[in-house]
Amino acid sequence: MKAVVLAAGEGVRLQPLTFTRPKHLLPVAGRPLIQHLIEAIRMAGINEILIVVRYKAEMISEFFGNGDKFGVKISYVQQGEEKGTADAVKAVEPYVEEDFLLVYGDLLVENEVIKRVIKTHIREKAEATLTVVPVESPQHYGILALQGNRVIKIVEKPTPEEAPTNLANAGIYALSTSIFDKIRRTSHSKRGEIEITDSLTLLINEGKTVLAVTIPKESWIDVGRPWDLFEANEWKLKRLTHRIDGQIENGAVVIGPVTVEKNARIRSGAYIKGPVFIGAGSDVGPNCFIRPYTSLGKNVRIGNACEIKNSIILDETHVGHLSYVGDSIIGESCNLGAGTVIANLRFDGKNVKMRVKDEIVDTGRRKLGVILGDHVETGINASFMPGVKVGNNCWIGPHVLVSSDVPPDTVLLLRQELEERRLKS
Repeated sequence: MKAVVLAAGEGVRLQPLTFTRPKHLLPVAGRPLIQHLIEAIRMAGINEILIVVRYKAEMISEFFGNGDKFGVKISYVQQGEEKGTADAVKAVEPYVEEDFLLVYGDLLVENEVIKRVIKTHIREKAEATLTVVPVESPQHYGILALQGNRVIKIVEKPTPEEAPTNLANAGIYALSTSIFDKIRRTSHSKRGEIEITDSLTLLINEGKTVLAVTIPKESWIDVGRPWDLFEANEWKLKRLTHRIDGQIENGAVVIGPVTVEKNARIRSGAYIKGPVFIGAGSDVGPNCFIRPYTSLGKNVRIGNACEIKNSIILDETHVGHLSYVGDSIIGESCNLGAGTVIANLRFDGKNVKMRVKDEIVDTGRRKLGVILGDHVETGINASFMPGVKVGNNCWIGPHVLVSSDVPPDTVLLLRQELEERRLKS
């Protein structure tokens, strides 16, 4: 059986991080999302993978190559236009001769889930087998109505009153090749896309065997919005086999599960409380505090007397001394000047809100700092309010307080008026 991984989408809701990379390459626990997924597919016993690409496709193909170094065989299929999930699946038809696994590329999932879906599909000789997961907000998902383990209806993003269950489509399928005929007969949805769930509905309406496998919520993570990366990072850090290959200086304290990759250095006085991931070549300290669920990429520099809490910091970024970064995602090759402070808690203690696709959204998180794109630089004592996003290639000047989103390629400077007086002698 082959696996098909959908990785063509742009990930607009994850901007500014996706201005410069596809969302599938966003890192959690030191590795891209899609790498964790491919490892789960391999551990489930599938070694041949087709990745459907479009947006910044070359970045994905350059990272994985032919898959040899990841223990799998990878081929790439280009989706011409972004016309929906069914259109993406249609692109692989010439390369699939038998039943196949289909997985959305922005998921984290345990390999046992994939094994279970495949086993059920083969045992029951189904036309299609879906995974479903219980969710708290059905209005954000495709929701399934079941009769036993048989799917009788799929309702896309129903209102709470309309939702037949709280079981959401988890984006992991085993499919027969009959799905391609249904895709050809699928009409465009209200969004103007050809949806795989509409193709599956055609199978259901014809009385074909379409089954659902219910999986526990803790075995699956869907990453669609910036703050979902925190949950994904925590999920993966808890499941890593941690090891220390870098240098820990005398006087540094490392507690709990912590990974320190080769050529990384933890300087004296640093206090690291896991789970934490420190990427290759990074330099931490002295005298700083790295708190749980923090992941540092490659060649990250954390200066003297900094505190980093529950954050993801991408490759080549420098955090200057006396800075605080909490509950934030900092892009690649950023440079935070000394004394940069990121607020992550509102005065009133209410949930932090963030703008996503021109809509103000309640993140559901009481603590949330900022999302910085790549190549952002801050001057000394720059400050950020909770829930702010800053686009790539921005300069935030000294002493500037950023309280609203900043578009890419922007310079923010504080105009200062000085009054000079002479003291009487």
